[in-house]
Amino acid sequence: MDRIEASDRGRALVIGGGGVAGIAWATGVLAGLADEGVDVRDADLIVGTSAGSAVGAQARSGLTTEELFQRQVDPASQAREIPAVFDVASFPGALQEILAGARDHAELRRRIGAWALKAPTVAEAERRAAVASRLPEAGWPVRPLVLVAVDAETGEPRLFDGASGVDIVDAVAASCAVPGIWPPVTIEGRRYVDGGVRSSDNADLAAGFERVLVVSPQPPGAPASPWPSLEQEVAQLRGQGSAVEIVSPDEGAVAAMGPNPLDPSVRSPTAHAGREQGRRVAAVVHSLWT
Repeated sequence: MDRIEASDRGRALVIGGGGVAGIAWATGVLAGLADEGVDVRDADLIVGTSAGSAVGAQARSGLTTEELFQRQVDPASQAREIPAVFDVASFPGALQEILAGARDHAELRRRIGAWALKAPTVAEAERRAAVASRLPEAGWPVRPLVLVAVDAETGEPRLFDGASGVDIVDAVAASCAVPGIWPPVTIEGRRYVDGGVRSSDNADLAAGFERVLVVSPQPPGAPASPWPSLEQEVAQLRGQGSAVEIVSPDEGAVAAMGPNPLDPSVRSPTAHAGREQGRRVAAVVHSLWT
């Protein structure tokens, strides 16, 4: 699947990437919205990228928003995470060196994929087990959920859904396979990396939906990247007639997240910050959603 086809073009919920901190924050936002009577999990489509793939799969499960929130803040309920060993300060610079001189986005994706295929990481099976621990249910939900990944060799995006025949754990693991940190995921003989290699949020995939809510764990004013920006994607959606609202981390959430989005220790404070923010933005989201 390389594009989304939907018969119901009503409401789409897009959840972007941002590591374990992004999972915690986005889960908190959904819980805070629900606290105020705005449960956006009833979207006609959920598009999840990287962290958003885990949140999307959880949101489509049978658990309540309170139960999902407790999975972030209660140590006894938290998923098993593998500490990511990397230099936060030097990682962006190393990535820029790899991408320098690339002619287009397709070449950017292929370069990152080649780097990911060579990078030393934990074993693929070990990483898969950690991802599986995040998911309340083992199967695909009935309601539409699309998870974004990228073929490490060709650089082509792949959209996984319930009709793809791919195990949802593998689809989430592929979408969350941060290049250079986590191993590319093997699916049907191909290796896949993080959907954020295409775009941090992939909001443009919600084209054609009347109302689109983007929950983006990327802080406003984040350093410019060679990828399409969320602002560009939203402008494209609005130009096509969609009503769009963006929720991104506020000052309190950014402080709770800290400098390393892959640090499991920030889950609880970040989830609480997200929940508070969700409550504050509920009126705006309600106006869009209803």
